[in-house]
Parts: sequence; C-alpha cells; structure tokens
Amino acid sequence: MNSSKWLMAGALCLASFTGAAYAQAKDTAKTLPKVVVLSTGGTIAGESRSSTDTTNYTAGQRSGDQLVKAVPEIAKVADVEVEQVVNISSPNMQYSHLLALSKAANKYLADPSVSGVVITHGTSTAEETALFMDLTVKSSKPVIVVGAMRPATAISADGPFNLLQAIALAVHPSARDRGALLVSNDRISSAMYVSKTNTQSLDTFQAAEQGHLGLMVGTKPYFYFTPASVPGKPYFDVSKTENLPKVEILYGYIENDAGMLDHLVGTGTKGVVVAGPGNSSLSKAMVEKITKLQADGYPVVRATRVGAGIVTPKKEGIAAGFYNPQKARLLLALAINEGADLKKTQNYFLPD
Repeated sequence: MNSSKWLMAGALCLASFTGAAYAQAKDTAKTLPKVVVLSTGGTIAGESRSSTDTTNYTAGQRSGDQLVKAVPEIAKVADVEVEQVVNISSPNMQYSHLLALSKAANKYLADPSVSGVVITHGTSTAEETALFMDLTVKSSKPVIVVGAMRPATAISADGPFNLLQAIALAVHPSARDRGALLVSNDRISSAMYVSKTNTQSLDTFQAAEQGHLGLMVGTKPYFYFTPASVPGKPYFDVSKTENLPKVEILYGYIENDAGMLDHLVGTGTKGVVVAGPGNSSLSKAMVEKITKLQADGYPVVRATRVGAGIVTPKKEGIAAGFYNPQKARLLLALAINEGADLKKTQNYFLPD
C-alpha cells in the first residue's frame, strides 16, 4: 500500500475512533442524572481586580453558565441545566426573587428527569432563601443552596468546590426527603436551622444547637442521621402568589423606643418581629404595645438577638421558637399571606 493509501486509511480509522468516542461521551452524558442550577449571583459569582481581595469585590459578575463551565469535574457528576434567575448581591434579594426561585424549583422537581435543584447564592442572606425553599417547595428531591465566602477571582476561591459538592449531593439518593439543604466548606446543613455566624471564615455556616446533618468528602456525602422531619414544619403553596406582605424587624435593647411599633403599623407594615434580648424579654413599654396590638389581631413575633436557643411562649406576642429574627420574618410573611390568625401562626412557630 502506498503512502497516500496509508494516510487515507489512518484518517478513516481516526475519524471512526473519534466519532465512536464522541458518541460514547454523548451516551454517557445522557445516562448522568440531571440537575438544574438556578443562579442568583452573590460572592460565588463575584470578581475583584486583585486575587488576594476577599472583601472589596463586586458580587454577581459571572453567570451561572460560567460558574458551571469553570468546574469541568461537574460534567462527570451530572448533566446540568442552568437558569439565570437574577445576578445580584444577596442583600438585594427581594420577595419577587424568592417566589421566582420557589416556583422554578417546584416546576423542575416535578420533572421525572430532574434529580435535584441547586441554587447558587450569596452567603449574606443564603439562610433566608434556604428556609423559604424549605417552607414552599414540595418534593422529596433535594434543593441545595450553595455559595462562597471568597469571590471567583480569589486565590483558593471556595466557590468551585462548593458548587461541585452541591451538585454531587443533589444527585445522591441519601439527600432525598431531607428538605432544603445548604452546603458550604464540606458541611451539609439543614435550611431550617443553619445560620451565617462569621463575617469572613469559610466555616461560617453553623447550627449552634442542632449541628450539621453531615459532611462531604470530595464528592461523596456522609450523613450522620437518616432523614428526619422537623416537627410540625409548615408548607405554604405560593404557586399563585405574586408578592408577600411587608414584615419588619425591630431590635431589642436597653431603653428602646416602643413607639417604633406604632410607626411601623402606621406605615403599612403587616407584621413585626422583635429581636429581643435573652428569651425575648422585652421592656414594659414594649410589652404594653404588643398586648394592645395582639388584642386587635395584629401579629408581633418575639424572636431573640442571642443567636441560639428557643424563645418560649408568654402572654404577649408570638413566640418564635427556634426561628431567628430573619427567618421568623419570612415565616410570618407566609402566615399572613395565607390569612392565618394569631393562634394558627403561633402553631407554625411552635407546634403543639
């Protein structure tokens, strides 16, 4: 055989091999479980001019597609579809964004081909969005909220590995029937209890009383417990909800102005959460104001500024139980939107 025939035969052989490899890769992609990533921005999508800048960066600069493509290992774990819901810093999240995320998550999880949903999010308010998903998404499949403490441009940025772990968790059978979860720094946490506890540390997400549910080792989850339900955890159908009622938070301290309650009520606020000291032990003036408001059916929730522990019932107000102020605000907004009275709302926070 002359040289030209050898070259032609080699080319045909290479083309055949490449085509077979491509077909095999395509078939492999089809066999991988499907995960939908709902991208919202945050530090995980943030950029800075300096690789050592971990504080003065701009959040929400990279798209969800960019975040996924920056981690090629994801392609070995799941077939990923990305929807860019918004691209902002998480303090700019609004009710409309939470509702959009909840509706999208419910829609995708109802698809038999989808194994789970991952929400990329800024860490500042990630616990609030995670709780909202926990209370409004109805599926045995996992919803995983994930973010980063360092922007994408930083040395040792934590976002890429956090995202890989979140997607790996979303397709793992052990993550089912656990409600919404938050993944960060190898830890798996319950959306109901987890909170950000440190302004800078990679290990910022903690649940002081309840602890973590498990941990990730590489891309493999290890849970400490079998799936368990939070006693009396409510579910709210927001599929037809376009907005939520205005609820504000007041901080409790020495000689605080109880007249602020009157101000909030007078400016259209539909409910108030008071982050009181200790077991939300409030001043005499505040107790008197709350007592008058609740006589008219107006909801005021007593939460605590302490950061851990349960707020127990008293005559005045609605006891927040284990909900911190920012999470209590969302639950109260959902309860008001549903039309729940004070007794039913109290039962949402602390079930009988």
